[in-house]
Amino acid sequence: MTGAAKRIGLEVLGWTLLLLGVAAIFLPGPGLLGIFAGLALLSQQYDWAERRVEPVRLRALRGAAEGVETWPRIIASCVGAVVLAVCGVYWIIKPPAPGWWPLSDAWWLPGGVWTGVTQIASAVIALALIVYSYRRFHGNPEAVEALSRDIGDSDRQRG
Repeated sequence: MTGAAKRIGLEVLGWTLLLLGVAAIFLPGPGLLGIFAGLALLSQQYDWAERRVEPVRLRALRGAAEGVETWPRIIASCVGAVVLAVCGVYWIIKPPAPGWWPLSDAWWLPGGVWTGVTQIASAVIALALIVYSYRRFHGNPEAVEALSRDIGDSDRQRG
């Protein structure tokens, strides 16, 4: 019974992470990271997920490498993460709706404290990923070239 419960728990977590990752592509958050984590868990149960883990991982790494190619990109990414964290703090504080707000006060900063917490968590994850990407890829053309080769190999294997 414990094995079945563990399998169901991992599957539920995998699907949840996958769906949150897809949502985070459009909302603030590390979308490809969530998709990768969800697929990694689901790959233990499903062949279709196992085939998609590596391509998603490689594309996430390519995005990370491109994000630290130039200083303007690095600065913009860091500023974006800080703005996200500030918005999260603002959401947690939840000041009253301003006079110019045209909708009901119930629609002012919906979601409560947990929306702010997830914004702050997303900002922390984003900053950690920027540091990781910078250390791994910035000024390291060999690592970027190796990643490009891996992506090409992966595309040829799938195609």
